[in-house]
Amino acid sequence: MEQKVYRVLITGANSYIGTGFENWIRENCPEIRTATVDMRGDGWRQESFAGYDAVFHVAGLAHADVGKVTEEQKRFYYKINTELTIECAKKAKADGVGQFIFMSSMIVYGESGGIGKPKMITKDTPLAPANFYGDSKVKAEEGLRELEEENFKIVILRPPMIYGKGSKGNYPLLAKMAKKLPFFPKERNERSMLYIGNLCKFVSLMILNEESGIFCPQNTEYVCTSDLVQAIAAEAGKKIPLTAVFHPFLLLLGKLGGKPGGMVNKAFGNMTYEKGMSEYRCEYRICDFRESVHLTECGKN
Repeated sequence: MEQKVYRVLITGANSYIGTGFENWIRENCPEIRTATVDMRGDGWRQESFAGYDAVFHVAGLAHADVGKVTEEQKRFYYKINTELTIECAKKAKADGVGQFIFMSSMIVYGESGGIGKPKMITKDTPLAPANFYGDSKVKAEEGLRELEEENFKIVILRPPMIYGKGSKGNYPLLAKMAKKLPFFPKERNERSMLYIGNLCKFVSLMILNEESGIFCPQNTEYVCTSDLVQAIAAEAGKKIPLTAVFHPFLLLLGKLGGKPGGMVNKAFGNMTYEKGMSEYRCEYRICDFRESVHLTECGKN
């Protein structure tokens, strides 16, 4: 019996996750064929989604500095992250696509706990977006679930911080520090993270198993920021000592809040998914923490 080939349309040209998924599928999953559509402008509205088994929707505005934004900028987040997502899903449904996969975010549960304050998300944790970015994701989720039917399955992914070769956000900043600083703060914290290769494997399983529902994939291990910096430094052939001398200062900054406090809590605070929330019937964690750092630093995904 001939194996089915799934055709998947990725929305969002040149996006980090979309490009990473496309490359990973090409090298690892012959059962899936991908194509990409650019969501900028109106051209995508004239494209036909017919013939695709799934749409992987990665187009959207990423988490930015939410402290100083205008009302117009906030509206733009809702226009892209909420309205564009729902419009795209409606088109996919109308064109006969069977599955719509949406990249939401762990941010729908709010910001991380501060230094020394555990924050573990369980299946009973309510959604509590702390800002318009998180709320724009929640509103998109709500709109998508209203569209779901037996022949139009919705998959909502709420990943933690995603990292890998070419990633943006905290990881490259920490990598720069690991390679340049003579020492680094010693803070014991726990964060859920997700390596891009593990995410790609998970998304491929969503497609091949024709899933629907809400999923919270993460790496097998929680990550301590200080350990991550030491692991990155080791890949560069460097030893970076840790010091607790900055602890009182970082603790004070975190309590004061504002942009500096937010950065401190994001880097050294705690935010994890209870591990049972991330289990799946097929194994998707193809790389452990150490291997993922090695692959990221040597330029592979």
